[in-house]
Parts: sequence; C-alpha cells; structure tokens
Amino acid sequence: MSTRAIGSHLPKATEPFRCKARAISSHAAAIRDEPCPYKSLETFVSIHRLAIPLESFSLVYALQSAASLRNLSQIRHIHCLSIKLGFSKNVYAATSLLNGYVTVSMSDACKLFDELSERNTATWNTMITGHLRSGNVRRASEMFKTMPYRNAVSWSTFISDHVNNGRWVTGLGILRDMMFRTTLKPDQKALSSVILGCSRLDPVGLLLGRSVHGFMVKHVRKISVNAGSALIDMYARFGFMKYAIKFFDFMQEKNVVTWTALICGSALHSDARKTLALFEEMQVSGVRPNELTFTGVLKACVNSGLVHEGRKYFKMMEEYGLEPKIHHLGCMVDLLGNAGLIEEAYEVIQSMKLEPNIVIWGSFLSACREHNKLEMAEGVIELVLRNMSPETVGSGVYSLMYDIYAMNQKWDAAEKVREFMNESCARKIRGSSFIST
Repeated sequence: MSTRAIGSHLPKATEPFRCKARAISSHAAAIRDEPCPYKSLETFVSIHRLAIPLESFSLVYALQSAASLRNLSQIRHIHCLSIKLGFSKNVYAATSLLNGYVTVSMSDACKLFDELSERNTATWNTMITGHLRSGNVRRASEMFKTMPYRNAVSWSTFISDHVNNGRWVTGLGILRDMMFRTTLKPDQKALSSVILGCSRLDPVGLLLGRSVHGFMVKHVRKISVNAGSALIDMYARFGFMKYAIKFFDFMQEKNVVTWTALICGSALHSDARKTLALFEEMQVSGVRPNELTFTGVLKACVNSGLVHEGRKYFKMMEEYGLEPKIHHLGCMVDLLGNAGLIEEAYEVIQSMKLEPNIVIWGSFLSACREHNKLEMAEGVIELVLRNMSPETVGSGVYSLMYDIYAMNQKWDAAEKVREFMNESCARKIRGSSFIST
C-alpha cells in the first residue's frame, strides 16, 4: 500500500474520536487484506513510518505474515515494537508472538512462554503444537499433563499428532482417555486422523474404526469431506468395498481425496475395470485427479495386466500437468516387465528424471528372471553392484541376482553375488547389539 493510499485513511481533525478509532481499524484491515505476506509487511512498515498509532490487531496480522515467511528477524522486530507500545501483556498479541516463534524458533518461543504473566489455553496449545512439530514429544506430553485446563483443541491436537506420526496405539489411548475422563468430544480433524490410524491396525482396526464411525453418526451433525474420505479409505483398505461405495454415494460433497480413496481401495480389492470406470466417472464429475489418484489407477492396471490402458493413463498424467514420481514409474516397470516387455520397461527407467532406486531395479530384475533375459539383467546387476552399497541392495535383490546367474549356469558370477550378500549380512551383524539397555 502506498503512502498516499495509507494517508487517505487518516481522519480529518474535525471528525470525532470514534472516526479515529475506525481509521486505525481500517489500517489493521489493510495489513490483513493484502494478497501476500510480503505486501502485508510492506503495508505494516509504511503505516509505522507514517507515525500512525498501531493497535494490537495490526501487530497480530503483521506477525502472521512474518510467521508464514519464517522470518525470525521480522518477528523479533515486531516483538520489540509490541513491548515499546505496551502490548506485551495483551493476550492476543502475546499468543500471536508465541505462534510466530513456534514456527521458526522453539528456543525463543520457550523464553517468551516463560515470561508471560498471563497464559490461556491458546498459549498452552500453541506451545504443545510447537513441541510436537519439532519432534519433542516428551516435552509436549509434559506440558499436556501440566496445563491447567485442556479444551477440545488440546486433546484433538495431541491425538492427531500421535496418529499422524505413526504412534497409532498411543493416539487411540489418548482418545479413550478423552472420551471416558472428560465431557469433551474430539473434533472431526482428530476423528479423521484416528480413522486413518485404524486403517493401519490389523486386525482390530476395522472394529475400532466402525466404533468411531458410529460415534460420528450419533454426535456429528454433518460429517466433513476429510472425515468421510478417511472412512471410505478405511473400509476400502480392509476390503469392505460395499460399505466404502455406500458411504461414498451417501456423501453430498466429494473432492479429489474422496475419489482417490475409493479408487485406490478399488485397485486393491476389485476388478481393474471397475477401478477404471470409477476414474472415468471422476473425470466426468469435473474433479481433477492428483498424483495419488494415478497411482491407484496404474496399480489397477498392474494387477490385471492391462498394458494398453496403463500406457494410456501414464501418458494422461502429462495432460494434467503432473510429473510422474518414482512410484508411478515403478508401476510402469512392473506392468511392462510382467508382460515380458523388458526392453520397453528399461526405456521407461532410462527416461526417468529421478535416479532409479533399488525397488525399481529389483522389479526390473524380477521381470528379467521371469522371462530369462540374461543380457539385460547383467548390465543392471553390474550397475547396481558398482553404485549401491550392500545395505541398500538388501538380501532380496541379491537373491534375484544369484538366481539369474544360476539359471544360466554362470557360477562364477553367482559366487561373486553371494560374496556381496555375505558382506551385507556381516555388516548388519556388526552394526547390531545383543545388549539391551
């Protein structure tokens, strides 16, 4: 915002005081409404240079912009300014400062938190979130246990972080404590995370997930798109496609996550033609597929050996402006290799902008063994042995190499591979310990 534009918001001297208060609020709104954080900070600096009195919300919006840019020096500058202007004890300004520091510097956040004379649930939640983001689960747990009052956000944040980071059993235990020890109810964000965690807990995950679904039906007025997508994903992963499709049809609002959950589940448990039909229906509905959607589609093609369709959908990624990732290329190598199109599979690997990993090479070597393509396999084996460490290769790929040479009675080469494999096992043993601590 230019100096002239800012000046146009200033009240005339004859206007009553209430107009001045409204003018100051308009400056805070100007900072808030800028299209990008850089512009917001420019407007904030311009207002300050004009000696226009700043209110707490002007600092709050400037802090939000500085935090989104991860600009620690700017956050510190605004912190100093808030102290100078007497806003250090303002709970909104203090919480925004804390949130800004949590984004870029937990040490600064801890210092500020210790200095706060007044703390509310929001400041405690902000610190817990910061410790969780930085990976300090122990400190976050200590703060969670010692905070004076835990609201639904406190519980839901803690549950979501544990489940989203693979600590599913712990997250479900916290949910149980919330349900039985308080009168609070988890929000849909936490419930979505819990459902996704249930999807990965065999075999009791389905039972737990259905219990959560029942709770949502009873207590949630309208199930969100994310929570509904999580339910579809859970039912589909466990092979209950009938329930997944039924709930999918029940949902009034669907996004790419919803469609992708059903497509990926169908790719695992249904006929490929049904999966491809779902994908076509998704396109007709106007929902744009993402990279994960194409992963499900390509896996369906691999499972049923649909080479022509696989090529078609792999090429379609470019039409949507999507760059194929390593898992898409892996699907194509699997698809072509299983069909005996070893040369074409190798061309796909050669065309990769990404460096092929051992999973890609392992898939290719598996196809070479299946179709007895020794010459192509030998070049890849030499490349892998030359450029990858034994720990990276792993015993499974070494076994593939050995089998390929043994099938073709190349015993000297097979023995060389066995030596590499033994070296890998020896390194693993040297790196392990039988002493429990």
